[in-house]
Amino acid sequence: MAHFKRTATAEWQGTGAEGNGVLNGPSGVFQDTPYSFKARFQNEDGKAGTNPEELIAAAHAGCYVMALSFQLSGAGFPPNKLHCSATIDMEKGDSGWAFAKITLELDADVPGIEHEQLIELANAAKAGCPVSRALGAVPIELQIK
Repeated sequence: MAHFKRTATAEWQGTGAEGNGVLNGPSGVFQDTPYSFKARFQNEDGKAGTNPEELIAAAHAGCYVMALSFQLSGAGFPPNKLHCSATIDMEKGDSGWAFAKITLELDADVPGIEHEQLIELANAAKAGCPVSRALGAVPIELQIK
């Protein structure tokens, strides 16, 4: 059985509401990347800094289009381009914040494929993508342009 690990680190200083932290990963893509309560919960456009939800959304979109590329190529329809946005809807309930829904919005340029077959393979990729499986407790909706 093949096996690998990926690790990232987070460091936090101060209280939850007033403190701040940094995120790091060995690839260097994010190095001492700041995050805070304000950037996470009070900055609607998300431009004040990153947050765990943004990173999960990016991971989900990236994993999904790679899985779909394998599905399409395996069926004889290698894609020219796949673009996916992943949106995480958060809700605050009695027990705190939680993921309410994830929406994957796909824009696919796949020569020669019928729309029905694209839908079938896109849904198979959504079900089989490792990040989708890890987030299985959250409803995941797929929209295809």
